[in-house]
Amino acid sequence: MKKPFLFITYSLCSIYSFAQEEAIDSARLLEEVIVRTFEQNKDLNSTVVGVRFLEPNHLERDNKISLLSGLNTVPGVRMEERSPGSYRLNIRGSSLRSPFGVRNVKIYWNDIPITDPGGNVYFNQFARNNISLIEIFKGPAGSMYGAGTGGLIILNSLYRWQPGLKLEYITGSFGLHNIFSSAGFGKNNNRNQINLAHNEFEGYRQHTKMRRNNFSWVSRVKISGRQELTASLLFTDMYYQTPGALTFTEYNNNPRAARPVGGGFPSAIDAKAAIFQKNLTAGFTNVFDITTTFKNLTTLYGAFSQIKNPAIRNYERRSEPHFGGRTIFKWSKRNEMLKWTLLGGSEIQLGYFNTRVSKNRNGNPDTVITNDDIRYNNYNIFIQADAELQAGWIFNGGVSLNKTEVEFTRLSQYPVINQQRTYRNELAPRISLRKNLGSKVYLKGSISRGFSPPSIAELLPSTGMISTDLEAEYGWNYELITGIRLLKNKLLIEGTGFYFRLNNTLVQRRDSSGADFFVNAGNTQQAGIEIHSNYYQTVLSRVFDHFLLQADFSYNHLRYGVFIKGTEDFTGKKIPSVPGHTLSILLDLHLKKGFFSNATYYTSSSIFLNDANTVSAPGYHLLGWKLGWEITFSLTYKLNFYAGVDNLLDQTYSLGNDINAAAGRYYNAAPRRNYYAGLALQWLKPQNK
Repeated sequence: MKKPFLFITYSLCSIYSFAQEEAIDSARLLEEVIVRTFEQNKDLNSTVVGVRFLEPNHLERDNKISLLSGLNTVPGVRMEERSPGSYRLNIRGSSLRSPFGVRNVKIYWNDIPITDPGGNVYFNQFARNNISLIEIFKGPAGSMYGAGTGGLIILNSLYRWQPGLKLEYITGSFGLHNIFSSAGFGKNNNRNQINLAHNEFEGYRQHTKMRRNNFSWVSRVKISGRQELTASLLFTDMYYQTPGALTFTEYNNNPRAARPVGGGFPSAIDAKAAIFQKNLTAGFTNVFDITTTFKNLTTLYGAFSQIKNPAIRNYERRSEPHFGGRTIFKWSKRNEMLKWTLLGGSEIQLGYFNTRVSKNRNGNPDTVITNDDIRYNNYNIFIQADAELQAGWIFNGGVSLNKTEVEFTRLSQYPVINQQRTYRNELAPRISLRKNLGSKVYLKGSISRGFSPPSIAELLPSTGMISTDLEAEYGWNYELITGIRLLKNKLLIEGTGFYFRLNNTLVQRRDSSGADFFVNAGNTQQAGIEIHSNYYQTVLSRVFDHFLLQADFSYNHLRYGVFIKGTEDFTGKKIPSVPGHTLSILLDLHLKKGFFSNATYYTSSSIFLNDANTVSAPGYHLLGWKLGWEITFSLTYKLNFYAGVDNLLDQTYSLGNDINAAAGRYYNAAPRRNYYAGLALQWLKPQNK
């Protein structure tokens, strides 16, 4: 373990050597943003954990059909799109066990867990206007958020809330039509936000039509000086076609084509392959100050997902009701020498699912193949302590105890088959430390253990075989962060080094028919460096108002440790699905008269597509540019015109490749050069009325 630590320390300390003594500028970027991860409730200058925020300027740089371009500005985070509506989220290699969808990443929306008890997240249920702020933590967060080794994402709907109305329409290439409407009403003690969204896209490839209707309502009421209640409701009804992956020859001949007939299976078009998806989530969070130093935060929720998936191999129908809750008791104490906080709590999620798989006859269910009732329950209890000492030291430490129960009842066979498995008593500790070296430089370090049992999709893959013999993956993560503020705090440079050794790594494979299944792959060794920098300058002249320059770079050294499966030995091979390096650059320029320009550049190196490292997808360079004009009338009305282009360099590339695919079907082509234009009208209620 010494070599990874020396590698990380040397790399990050080299950044630290650039520190210079400068005058302190009171204007700090994101100063008002409060870090909520691990219940820090502190600004970025005081928190001990490493987090990244995505604000509207990151999330509104494209046609707003998804959050893809915004999330890909964060080093170590990579969102992929197999087709419109079908997304995969990769945090430092976490997509290794996600051939489709989002797994092994814990996600909360307004304190409600969106990750279901079975470990799956329907991230596509969110429209752009459901979210006003995204908080991202990379690495194991199990000391407080239960099972998972990939990371943590917290979504917020009321950040910078203002009463008023907003209506926006976007149109563009490939049949793009987006309509967003929002209404904020009430006052600071009674904030309400209602959002409606309609997204429609014909798609670049054949058979990639997508439609999503979305509604959300969030209300936060301050009941008294000691109690605050937040209620949240989210409903999504969406449909998207799934074109299937192509072989290298098919991809080169016509990257826009859907999967053709082959291997005894129909084409994606003939099978009418698609997803019909409905999601409903409702919950509330109550914050109660029991005393001036003792408080409680409790969240209760219920959710239901209904999925119909005619696919090339079969027709799957899933009914997934689940509910749960989370409670935290928090006690704080402060004196001249020490400020410290103790908290303890628990989270429970209960899922009672049914999955029915039938033969697919021209897009309709036929003979039943399997019919399974699934019970998947998660329990965890946790404690945590925070301490702020003099001399710039900040400490945070916590540990959780986790238990997962899963039970399958196969109703399609007689006698009825029942299989169950319990993953219990897994401790997930984490220790973090921060040292402020003066007012301009800081160092952070953390050690944490991650634990993640198999998800339902892994225990019951498309082969139809129940795989309760799979083991939970676990491992230790080591991380070191250093940050420097220069040029009167207008320039921030932050570097992160990490090393994660994961055991019993869950890896997706495919059989000869293309059905996916999962195996435990020995261990993986995941190391890397991530560098973030931004420079923000205001009032340059009578013409220019401000500009932002941001650059993010990641280097990934992810390898299999010992991984022998049958006669195949993948020991030392690079982990597929993860590029060796990525680079993102943002340049925003705003003029005094309301004109603005947003330029976005993203590049990724090549990616291996199988465990043997014999097939790869080439790297690519993406350039996007958006121009607009925002007109303000009497401080209450705003009119925003804008137009943009994505993939300005007209690159042909595959985004959301199928990993370890059967018959060489790895490639899902992303759109070539495409255009969009939008118009937004906003009325803001005057705050003095």
